[in-house]
Amino acid sequence: MEIAYCLSIALQSHQQLIIATIITLLSLLAVRSFFKRPHKSNALGPATSTGKKEPEEATSSSPCNCSCSCNGTSHSGAFLNGGSAGPAQEGMVTADVSKVAAERQSGASMMEQLVPEITTHALSYLDYPSLCRLSMTNSLMRKAANDDNAWKALYHKDFTLEQDSVTPVNGWKAYYAATRAIMNVNAEFFSIIRDRSLPAMSRFWLNADYVKCVHASGELFSGYNAVIQSWQLAFNWEQGVDFQVIDVRARVLTDMAWVTMKTYVDMDNGAFNMTNVFEFHNGRWYLVHHHSSVMLADGDVEQQIVHG
Repeated sequence: MEIAYCLSIALQSHQQLIIATIITLLSLLAVRSFFKRPHKSNALGPATSTGKKEPEEATSSSPCNCSCSCNGTSHSGAFLNGGSAGPAQEGMVTADVSKVAAERQSGASMMEQLVPEITTHALSYLDYPSLCRLSMTNSLMRKAANDDNAWKALYHKDFTLEQDSVTPVNGWKAYYAATRAIMNVNAEFFSIIRDRSLPAMSRFWLNADYVKCVHASGELFSGYNAVIQSWQLAFNWEQGVDFQVIDVRARVLTDMAWVTMKTYVDMDNGAFNMTNVFEFHNGRWYLVHHHSSVMLADGDVEQQIVHG
């Protein structure tokens, strides 16, 4: 148990080194594969300008010392001078060229020959920016970095394991990007509260009559004007509040998303359960519903009146 704990601490402290090592190894594999790709060449020599073959006698009939099945006669002079060979020799050369091409091709697909589970496991150590940078190196790395399983593993590492059974319509990479976008928008909500900026809060909410806001006091405000007035009162009554946000969970659909979380103003005074619901309009996310309530701890039913 102590050994496992020490290993986990060591891995956490050297996370950046691990990420750099993985990217370096994958890039070296890609570069090695690139230089092993077969290059086109004219194995039988250049053809004559007229397209006709002019027979030439071999300059030497001495037996060769090679291990090819040429019956002791070298026909290299005929090939080099654009001449022709018999069917047996042509078949032999074609087989040799095919063999060399196959060997080189096997080296080019080294990255592709890795077991998919190994590749996914290696990429799971990368963070979001590193995986994006890896996909821009070359075609092999782009194929590996765009693998849906790699992005699913990254989503579960960065966000939540709750949505394991979800099948995103556009794949896990697009779903990861959408989730990160809504997380950033949700973080902006708390920055506005910290700054007590009413103009920013007014732009943050959708201007619609169906938007609603329930503060921690339990009071409900319905409609855009009433909601903005409630935030004006909250900003006037209280000093800037710096929430500590934990257990953030997001679910993103095409034009709707909701985020649940626990927030603390003071770690010693209990937490709040919060839910934000967003709608996507004109290329951006707008808040349409906010709900804040005091968490009940250890069966304590006493409600704390705090304006969110």
